[in-house]
Order: sequence, then structure tokens, then C-alpha cells
Amino acid sequence: MAEPRDPGTLEAIFKAYDVRGTVPDQIDDSLARSIGGAFVRVVDASTVVVGHDMRPSSPDLAGAFAEGAAAAGADVVLIGLAATDQLYFASGALGHPGAMFTASHNPAQYNGIKLCRAHAQPIGMDTGLADIRDAVAAGENPAAASPGAVSQRDVLAAYAAHLLSLAPVQGRRLKVVVDAGNGMAGLTAPAVFDRLGADQVELVPMYFELDGTFPNHEANPIEAANLVDLQARVVAEGADVGLAFDGDADRCFLVDERGDAVSPSTLTALIASRELAKEPGATVIHNLITSRAVPELVSELGGRAVRSRVGHSYIKGTMAETGAIFGGEHSGHFYFRDFWRADSGMLAALHALAALAESDRPLSELLGEYERYVGSGEVNSTVDDQGAVLAAIEKAYADQGAEIDHLDGLTVARDDWWFNVRASNTEPLLRLNVEGRDDQTMSRIRDDVLALIRSPQ
Repeated sequence: MAEPRDPGTLEAIFKAYDVRGTVPDQIDDSLARSIGGAFVRVVDASTVVVGHDMRPSSPDLAGAFAEGAAAAGADVVLIGLAATDQLYFASGALGHPGAMFTASHNPAQYNGIKLCRAHAQPIGMDTGLADIRDAVAAGENPAAASPGAVSQRDVLAAYAAHLLSLAPVQGRRLKVVVDAGNGMAGLTAPAVFDRLGADQVELVPMYFELDGTFPNHEANPIEAANLVDLQARVVAEGADVGLAFDGDADRCFLVDERGDAVSPSTLTALIASRELAKEPGATVIHNLITSRAVPELVSELGGRAVRSRVGHSYIKGTMAETGAIFGGEHSGHFYFRDFWRADSGMLAALHALAALAESDRPLSELLGEYERYVGSGEVNSTVDDQGAVLAAIEKAYADQGAEIDHLDGLTVARDDWWFNVRASNTEPLLRLNVEGRDDQTMSRIRDDVLALIRSPQ
């Protein structure tokens, strides 16, 4: 029996759908070892696949987790340095539960674990993560009578080949700038683009050196400041498109040939149109913060649009329930039924490149038909009494006769605008997203709601 863990620390690091905290004060090798054992017992795993990102602490944490899993009786397959979608590929292709050591876009002092069942089925707080946390908290760590074996396996080439089988890129030659942000796309992008060949793609790499201290900029492309280098390089190179990945490369953002950032909702609509062309009438999932253009276009193309809460466990769960072919989120996560319903930034990027290569139009023109509204992007405000502020906003707009729902936070809508306000899972923040028929409408609603959020309570 291991020593019981501090419940406060475990409550802090076990999030809605992953484990995340600072190293070594919140997450260390001992804790990773305990989580490995608890994971094996909770999911009843006979074999576990483990990958890790380029953070300095990741190899040791992944190794400790593997020790705990093996001590609990499971064989462990170490795939080494990997993107998160590469771990999902290994889990799906090999049919084993998986653990990915990464803190995605968080600063260097952070690390964490994304866990999944066999075939990349998500594990969230309601589907096993709370049980793992509670087992660790209780110090439950019995050794198996026969420990598992630990082996290594390289899946990078198979991963790249599988993605290209799902979204082959054929047509005109493209010049593509890729900003890996010193994250795992520095490993996966060359593996994928080398298979496409120089006759199909001229790759211009940026920040491909794997460096978990992120010396150039944060590996978080949802923040506009982290796209500036890529935008400038696309214009300077006269490139057709720019791709930006986050630290663990499960998210992808586009920059068009003019250097303008492309909304993830626009990419969601583009990919949805491609998937619906393959399977007319299929279901497409979108979270409630994606543009109204997404469900409109899905319906116009004969598909069925289904709205979901924000978060990968909710998207994947809804995809499983509905048999959806594809799902997209405003945060740059894109989910594919043919990729075990898992998210893959690289597969989303390949869909964009395939559509562009098949067209003789520049990306900005190609995407024009998928852009119908003006969005604010996510605006964060520090708020201590989040419940009181949400109640005040709801009352103000209910009195005006607006449509209100609570699928995820507070969503308020009229014919020519909508907004959503959600509390952060990890910080004292309220997150506001607004969309309007035009810039004037969006700006007016954004400013009105921010005044309510930021007014003294």
C-alpha cells in the first residue's frame, strides 16, 4: 500500500478530462507511478501505450508511469516522443488504452497526462478519471503477482501513412509554411510532408526544434500574438498557406495567403463539406461556440448538425452516440470518425491542403463561402463571483426577450447575434464569445456584455 496523497493537490490537478499541474510540486515521478497503477486497475488494461512530448520532465514522468502500470500487471508499449494524435493513433491501431504525457500549450513548468481507453475512447471525470484520482488518493497500489513487460515501438511512419490515407493531397503544388512552436509538430510534420514529396508541397519550417522551454513563443496558436511570426513569414515567402500547431500538435490553425488568421469555425465548415461529400446525409458535431455558419452549411449540404458542449470528452461522446462523421470546436480541435473519433491537428491540416490543391483559387477566396458572420474571439475576464455575474447577465437579457439556454455556461441569442459566457474549469475567469451579423452588431453586444461582466458587484 502506497502513502495516501493530499486530496487538495489531486483535486487541483485532476481536471475535467485530463491531469495537469506544475512539476515537481504538483506532479512528480512518484505520482506518475501511482497514476500508472491506478489507470491499469480502473480500465482493466492488459497492455498500455505510453507517449510523451518534448518537455524536459516528460521522459521521466512517462517512464515512471510505465513502471507503475507494469507493476500493476500490464504490458507497456513505449512509443517515445509523440504528438497527442500520434498516441491516439497507437491506441486505435493497436487496440490498447493509452497515456500521453503533455501539458499541451501550457508553459514549460507544467506537465500532465491525457488518458484514453482502447481505440482512443476518451476518459473524463465522469468516465474513469475520478476513479483513478480516488484510487491514487487512497494510496491503493497493490503489485500484481506477475508484473508486465515494457517494450518500445516506433509508430511515426504508420501514423503518417494513415493520415494521408484519410486525406490524400493531390493537385497543384503548394508552398506551405508550418510553425511548430518548438512543439511536437516539429517531429510529425516532416514525417507527413516527406511522404507528400517536394513535387506536391514545398515545406517552409519554423521553430521545428523540439524544445519544451518554448524559446520563440508560446505554443498556443489560439492567442493572436503567437501567430504573428507565421503571418509575416507566409507573406514574405509568398506561400499558399500557413499552419500553426500547439505544443502537442493536436490543434491546428490556418493563416491564408494574405497573412490573415482563419477562424477554426471556417475550417470546421470546410472539413464538414468534404466529409459530407464522402457520406451525404451524415451527422456533424459542432460545439456551441462555433459559428452559426457551421450548422447552416451542414444543413444546406444535406447533413445533420448536432450541437455539443465544449470539451473533447463531450464531443467524442456525442459523436459515439450519433455516429457522426466529423466534429469541430472553436478552439482548433477537429475530430474524425475514421480516426477513432479522436482529434488530430495534422489530419485537419491535410484536409485544408487537399481542398486547396484541388482548387485553382487562393485560400482566402476558397474559404469565403464558409465565412458568413463576425466573431469576437474569446475574451477573458477575471471574476471572483462568477455565479452572481452570470445571473445578472441572464436577467438583463431575459428581460429583453432573448433566447437563453444553459447547455454549457450561458448562451443568449437573437436573430442577428448570439453570445456565450462560460466559467473556466481551472481559473477565476469568465470566457465570452460573441458573434454578430456584422462587425457593428458584434462589437455592440460584446461591449454591452463586457460592461456587465466587469462592473463592480
